[in-house]
Amino acid sequence: MRHTPHIPTLLSCTVLAAALGAGLTACGGSDNSSLSSDPYDAGDQLEFGGPTGDKADSDKPLEISSHGGGRITDVTATDARGHQVAGALDEDGERWRSSAALEPGARYTVRVRTENEDGRPGRKLLTFKAAKADKNRGRLKVTLGPKSGQYGVGQPITAELSRPVKGREARATVESALRVDSTPAVNGAWYWVDAKTLHYRPRSYWPTHATVDVHSTLAGVKLGKNLWGAPSKGLRITTGDRVEAITDAASHTMTVYRNGRVIRELPVTTGKPGFDTRNGIKVVLAKEAFVRMRSSTVGIAAGSADSYDLPVRWAARVTLSGEYVHAAPWSVGSQGAANVSHGCTGMSTENAEWFFNTVKEGDIVKVVNSDGEMMAPFDNGFGDWNLSWSKWREGTALEPGNGVTVNTGKAGATRLSPRL
Repeated sequence: MRHTPHIPTLLSCTVLAAALGAGLTACGGSDNSSLSSDPYDAGDQLEFGGPTGDKADSDKPLEISSHGGGRITDVTATDARGHQVAGALDEDGERWRSSAALEPGARYTVRVRTENEDGRPGRKLLTFKAAKADKNRGRLKVTLGPKSGQYGVGQPITAELSRPVKGREARATVESALRVDSTPAVNGAWYWVDAKTLHYRPRSYWPTHATVDVHSTLAGVKLGKNLWGAPSKGLRITTGDRVEAITDAASHTMTVYRNGRVIRELPVTTGKPGFDTRNGIKVVLAKEAFVRMRSSTVGIAAGSADSYDLPVRWAARVTLSGEYVHAAPWSVGSQGAANVSHGCTGMSTENAEWFFNTVKEGDIVKVVNSDGEMMAPFDNGFGDWNLSWSKWREGTALEPGNGVTVNTGKAGATRLSPRL
């Protein structure tokens, strides 16, 4: 009866500049095994396909086959970072084959264990380097956002790609390699905003005082002809209290909540007719203690009745187009009574300073009962929360049922190194 003995990991070897099989650089030594102190050199029993000389074509899988009556019992292939190469050994032990192309420019070490017809163990150690990407081969880099730090519970995660990804299969590979791990756990999913941009959000807001780690495992993944994933920098964000500011444009009031409890009610003014403030959920994008607001930046002609050029204090930006919550001492008489602004939410200097010091990036600012249009989901800041969860799920490239992650995700089938 055959058995598969355990052979300890080879501790050291001398690289020999000798051709083996298809020309791999090989090295050998002796293992100290409790079952056999003298495993044989299995080089003559093995054939290698894929690599040529000491370089390998990174578009081809690595194949190792056995002949002469013996069989392969185990193959361990790793890159220089210690990440294991995915592969499979057939039932007869006659062939092992990697399940993906090799990463361009990476160096690999392959440890093969065998046994002959008498059950005697053998082994071989091989090293080679995959050919570097040629000038026509592209690299897809992912830039994750926001920057590491503390944010409000409404902060989406973003992924900006260096190249467009259009095919559903390639998008699914990218998406499954973008890992978002949250403590406490959340149900969340990625949404393809366009061919180069993804957003991630939970089904509802992030938990308070959560830790969210985000990273890409795309390095070494083949995404299409002449396109490979490149290494990317990960990030960690934390959340604070759940701070929500809800502005009722009809009653001209803003109610600020912390963790569901009202902490302050403020009289405000919002956009007047023709400049109505957008309804819906927005997220604080940035805070500016001082900003110069000019009507020309939003398309209002200089010298017209609605033109303005004002120094503004305590401004919290909520849209890319220039909607803020800010101090408006010139409209104090209308605050709590009428809407007279050009779309921003204005309040007294004292209240604006309090609001500025209370909120942080990622906190929620919601407007209701305005005659303005709804906040767009993606093209004017973070309106992500204005999509229902079912609509959000339509933005995933993964198969139904696989777009939601709970603290973890699965690497794509074309992955060479399972995790970075």
